[in-house]
Amino acid sequence: MKFVTKNESETIEVGRKIGEGLEKGDIVLISGVLGAGKTRLVKGIASALGVEEVVTSPTFTILNEYPSAKGILYHIDLYRLEAFPADDIDIDDLLERGIVVVEWWEKDKGFFEGLKNKVIVNIEILSDEEREITVYRE
Repeated sequence: MKFVTKNESETIEVGRKIGEGLEKGDIVLISGVLGAGKTRLVKGIASALGVEEVVTSPTFTILNEYPSAKGILYHIDLYRLEAFPADDIDIDDLLERGIVVVEWWEKDKGFFEGLKNKVIVNIEILSDEEREITVYRE
C-alpha cells in the first residue's frame, strides 16, 4: 500500500492504520531519512494499540517500552548503532511479549532477514510537508 501524507497528523493517521492490523509477535521495520516522520508514524501505531504514554524517539536510549492492549510495544532506534544489539536485546523474547517497531532497521538488514511477521515501511520525503509512505507485509 502507498499513502501520501501532507502533514504530521496524516502521518500519525497512517501509523494508526498500520497499528490496527498488528498482533503480538509482529515486527514493524521503518526506514527513511532524518526528519522523514518515522517517530510520528510510531506515535500513530502506539495510539492504535491503546498506548497512553507519550511516545518519544529512543535515539539515545535505543529501546522504549510502552504497555499496550496487545502486549508491550517495543520501540527500537538503531540510528546511533551500526547493527542490531543482539547481545543486549533478545528479539525473540520481545516478540513473544508484544510488538516490536524498529527505526533505521536497514543498518542491519541481515539480522532481520529470518524473522517472520514483518511489516516493512519506507517513508520518502516528497517536499517539506509531503511524505510517501509505502507499507507491505513480508
